[in-house]
Amino acid sequence: MKVLRAFLVLASMILALQVQSATISGIVLDDNGDPLVGANVYWEGTTDGMATDVDGKFTIQTNAESKRLITSYTGYRNDTTAVKGKSNITIVLVDDLVLDQVTISARKMAVLRSRTSAFDTETLSGEELCKAACCNLSESFETSASVDVAYSDAATGAKQIRLLGLSGTYVQLLNENTPGVRGLGQNFGLEYIPGPWMYSIQVSKGTSSVINGYEAISGQINVELQKPQLTDPLSINAMFNSELHQEVNMTGGWKMRNNKNISTGVLAHIQSGSYEMDHNNDGFMDMPKTNQLNLINRWNFKHGDYTAQVFVRGIYDHRMGGQMRSRRMENDKNNVPDYAIDLTTNRIEGFMKNGFLINEDQGMSIGIITAASYHDQRNDYGIYRSWNADQTNAYFNAIFQTNLGEGRVAEEDDHENKLSVGVSVNYDRYDERAEDDHQSLQLRRRSDEITPGVFVEYTYMFRDKVTLLLGVREDYSSVYGWFTTPRANVRLAPWKWWHIRGSVGLGYRSPNVIADNASFLVSNRWLESTSKVAYHQQKTIQNFDNAGVSNFETPQECALNTGFSTTFYIPMGSRELQLSGEYYYTKFLDGIVADWDYSAKSLLLRPIGDDVQSFGNNWQVELNMELLRGWTITTAFRYTDVKNRYEINGKVQTVDKPLTNKFKGIVTTSYQTPLKKWQFDFTAQFNGYGRMPAYFMGHGDQYYKSGDFYYHKWYPQLLGQITHYFRKCSVYVGAENMTDFRQHNPVISGNDPYNDNFDASMVWGPINGWKLYAGFRWALTED
Repeated sequence: MKVLRAFLVLASMILALQVQSATISGIVLDDNGDPLVGANVYWEGTTDGMATDVDGKFTIQTNAESKRLITSYTGYRNDTTAVKGKSNITIVLVDDLVLDQVTISARKMAVLRSRTSAFDTETLSGEELCKAACCNLSESFETSASVDVAYSDAATGAKQIRLLGLSGTYVQLLNENTPGVRGLGQNFGLEYIPGPWMYSIQVSKGTSSVINGYEAISGQINVELQKPQLTDPLSINAMFNSELHQEVNMTGGWKMRNNKNISTGVLAHIQSGSYEMDHNNDGFMDMPKTNQLNLINRWNFKHGDYTAQVFVRGIYDHRMGGQMRSRRMENDKNNVPDYAIDLTTNRIEGFMKNGFLINEDQGMSIGIITAASYHDQRNDYGIYRSWNADQTNAYFNAIFQTNLGEGRVAEEDDHENKLSVGVSVNYDRYDERAEDDHQSLQLRRRSDEITPGVFVEYTYMFRDKVTLLLGVREDYSSVYGWFTTPRANVRLAPWKWWHIRGSVGLGYRSPNVIADNASFLVSNRWLESTSKVAYHQQKTIQNFDNAGVSNFETPQECALNTGFSTTFYIPMGSRELQLSGEYYYTKFLDGIVADWDYSAKSLLLRPIGDDVQSFGNNWQVELNMELLRGWTITTAFRYTDVKNRYEINGKVQTVDKPLTNKFKGIVTTSYQTPLKKWQFDFTAQFNGYGRMPAYFMGHGDQYYKSGDFYYHKWYPQLLGQITHYFRKCSVYVGAENMTDFRQHNPVISGNDPYNDNFDASMVWGPINGWKLYAGFRWALTED
């Protein structure tokens, strides 16, 4: 009945708004036939335009004031195209060092913000990713104000992103719109996507499309990797830093000689770090010694109206951390057991995409995506504690898309209606065992969950003034039963220089209490739950029995997210100033709250209810502009207010979420000399203060006390890079954390890791100090 009601509601909207389409679609290519990402396409004599997407494609509303499209891209001659009587066009730009004077900035912005999408989305291009070392996805957001990346603990090197103040578990991370970093992969998955492999990153805040599933709560991040048909025959990126960490990345793409419709590519990553370092003198390695091998083979086939992609990847990752060698030698003399961390991961994954274009003028197509992965990990933390687990995932998504009505029939048509419907199935199988032999504790989790679902998404566009997107999913979980995911996004442009967006919707997630809170494993803390968890909203949850084995389930997480953003595009002579502001609110309606305030010896899991709540508010303002030719600047400030409500010391209180920065300020600037010979990039970060758990006793000048709690102070970070470009290669040198700020004693009781006070999970700031790096990029291009 829920599915029927949802379809009836959308059908009534469609019938009420259904009119004919009035858009022009196309692709922008260079003179070698490769797509140009971020090319500017706009109507002659107006400022009505957009940038091409990651495939060089665009769809633009017709304009009654103009019949000719202007296309421009830095380093290429502008193109003027008459579009009368056309609905699909191909534009080829010719290389030219001398650009005509146009009303856009001379240098393409490295962070692109969509002007027509209903989603609040920004795209980080390859140029933005080259502004810093960007060894992997976790380091790709150092110049971004929207996304934070921090260490999960001070011993394993695991990193986690935060969006809207919420941990990365609530961000839907996709690999080319297929399941990416999730489940067991969330602890080190960000490091399994090397920077040189990435073509672009799309960051969407708030509720996103129901087409990709129901898991986006705070937002969605989609990573596009290098495509074989767009990649140079051979590219190499090698980097070495002052911590004696080195890595080499290789990418290559080739078209088959006997069949130009088929192309294949290889992406390879080798990483090694075997030197022990302890800058903070706590007796523990700041970063574990690492060896990683990461290989991808992908294929692309296109023939007529059919397109197919095949992607296969294998990963081997081994990390050795824990106490320094000098401390281990001292332990041997005193007959004290060492504390070593040994983490091994093997993973294989792949996907296949099939696309069928049925009617180009009608925009009618079918897409079928299948994906699968197997993840196996064997982790030891000291001589007593371990976490061994494996996860199998399978995914299927079939999508049908079409324009409604008769398609585009006249240039003066102002409206467009699109419909997407489909079915999806997601399967997850977990087998986990976490043990502490010293305390005779064990957690066992075996879970099989299959979730089929249907979805429908409707898009209405009126000229360039209004974009309305309505979507709903109905899914059935074999563990949690039926659930509905409604979402709505709207974009309004009352004037060409002022855009407004709003969104509201629900997100769901099946939690994994071990993987979601894995930092507790590098402490002598253990998971506990309240006795009230036995029965919650008709979902059975078994209590954790600290005297034996527990095989448990947790309630499905459900959260409401709503947001508002506005962007001003202000002409400043021949350039443009972009000023944006946003606010997002997230409230969890069901699920589990991890109570880090309960005890230094336990992590208490509390079910959401009247006295247990979790919600967050997020405000951000951002300004970016090209000040002078080749010189761009971005400044932003974000204030985050994430709250937990539960009992602390016998009293129910609403408090700041522990270890969450209250604000972040950022200034990033980049200058590129004429003809792109040199590039200078500099970023300053100002990271805000945050509350420590209730039992934490702050010592030293990095903490202060306010009321009943200790807080860590705010701290600055500086990073910079200089790049010199040659014809087919470039060299770069840079530095990170140039303020040399480090958290003091991030490992508590590191000299005795088997006592009750040992804790390496209280991390809020940098562990490593000043770091230098150098590298080169080289490409063998086709003549």
